[in-house]
Amino acid sequence: MTSWVSSPNSATDTTAKLGVATFHSLPAPPAEPGGRVQSTGQFFSTYHAGVTLRVLILGGTGEARQLAARLAADQRLDVISSLAGRVADPARPAGRIRIGGFGGPAGLAAWLADERIGAVIDATHPFAAGITASAVTAAGQAGLPMLVLCRPGWQAGPGDDWRRVPSMAAAAAALPGDRVFLTTGRDSLAAFAADERRWFLVRSVDAPSPPVPPRMLVVLGRGPFSEEGELALMRTHAIDVLVSRDSGGPQTAAKLTAARRLGIPVVMVDRPPAATAPTVTTAEAAAEWLAQASGLSLPEMTP
Repeated sequence: MTSWVSSPNSATDTTAKLGVATFHSLPAPPAEPGGRVQSTGQFFSTYHAGVTLRVLILGGTGEARQLAARLAADQRLDVISSLAGRVADPARPAGRIRIGGFGGPAGLAAWLADERIGAVIDATHPFAAGITASAVTAAGQAGLPMLVLCRPGWQAGPGDDWRRVPSMAAAAAALPGDRVFLTTGRDSLAAFAADERRWFLVRSVDAPSPPVPPRMLVVLGRGPFSEEGELALMRTHAIDVLVSRDSGGPQTAAKLTAARRLGIPVVMVDRPPAATAPTVTTAEAAAEWLAQASGLSLPEMTP
């Protein structure tokens, strides 16, 4: 039986539907049933006065939003952030926003040419390997400079009990407990759907769809999460194992500290292989790369 609650531990809990996005003076794209918006694909192929470079950021992460805010403040840059559309109410980056897929590497390459994109920065989630691979291929086909912005993974410290596994299936087969805090996203639940013995506390931004574990409680919430909040959540539900992807970053790291304090083992799913493209780990380094690639002198980032 599945139960649903909203997490009091999240700084930005939400179950709202995605509102209508606007692209400068373009009419708002039509909403599909359920309120989700898809991009019309209509952007200005002609640069506005004063704009010397149009940049595509493949986003959806905190680093992507930080970079978009940094670049959009420069009027010489036309910044377009592309979001996959998998989250109903995504955090909005500065600049223009495109929602939806491109139709694979060939579709993305054509879009890059049509929209006169000058540089591509992939700042998607570390586990969005398919998107990154498509971007590398498309940028190569279009002859554009491309960078991957990917935050470092987490590292176990003294007192941690981590069991690294290569995949979600391996995680499901190696659970050392019976009450599982599952923080790997709603798209990962199918790997645990056949487990009828264990009880799962599932946290995701949006409600998951079947197949899902038969015995679970769903907590809807978006980070950052506090250490004390994670401790309270794990204690309340008598959690004895945490499952996490090696996403890295501070937004959701508090669960790892809480697990250490409680002596709870962590099943950590390793990242997919890294992309064969220039890679940096911070938005500041990405801005520096863009300055070098474009020949523009960009002001330094402010803290």
